[in-house]
Amino acid sequence: EMKVHGIDKTVISHGCYYGRKNDYTIHCAKTYPDKLAGFGLLVGHRLYAPNDPENPSRLEKLMVEDGLSGLRISPIYDRDTVWFNDPVVYPLWGKAQTLNATFNIFLAPQQIPQVADMAERFPGVNIVIDHMAMIDITRPDSEGIDPLCNLAKHPNVYARTSLHNPSQEQMPYHDVWPYLHRLYDAFGPQRLIYANFFEFLIMKDMIPFFTEEDKVWILGKTADRLYFKNQ
Repeated sequence: EMKVHGIDKTVISHGCYYGRKNDYTIHCAKTYPDKLAGFGLLVGHRLYAPNDPENPSRLEKLMVEDGLSGLRISPIYDRDTVWFNDPVVYPLWGKAQTLNATFNIFLAPQQIPQVADMAERFPGVNIVIDHMAMIDITRPDSEGIDPLCNLAKHPNVYARTSLHNPSQEQMPYHDVWPYLHRLYDAFGPQRLIYANFFEFLIMKDMIPFFTEEDKVWILGKTADRLYFKNQ
């Protein structure tokens, strides 16, 4: 697939059905380090408890020995329990900061303030918001795109686009383009990452407000800087 579409490098998001067993992602990243990077799962829903004292050392092994770039953390599965910015996870984030880790965060819009808290506490951790924070474009902007764009004031926060997640339409998801424009205005191309093959050609050929230089960043250079920094 990479050859067909002219993709030089790909970032693997470790599949949730493997749980905290990151062996396959590690194998891929170690086998093709010039082409594949990956981030794993350790903490949260059906994984290690956020207050497990071994989490920092597990992260260090995952990055230093196993070659991954960081973690995906998914508070979206625990909407009624606040643990993402609980002090029990500060040691994990402290270790992430020393390792220059990237954390992809899969969350619901109402959990955005928790991310803002951690972004300010740990400015050395790169934070990528997955799937446009699963905003509901049928709800008021104050419940979705506004708080998402407000995260841009934290220089260590990035946004991953995922047009298909909030869309109410079929491809090319025209109803989300105005929200993408606002995300682009807030974060700029150097802090935006396109999501996946669902939208590659849309982002490459159809979005009217992207310049050619913008696309260099959004379609690769931003992700390369975040995930391939150890290669």
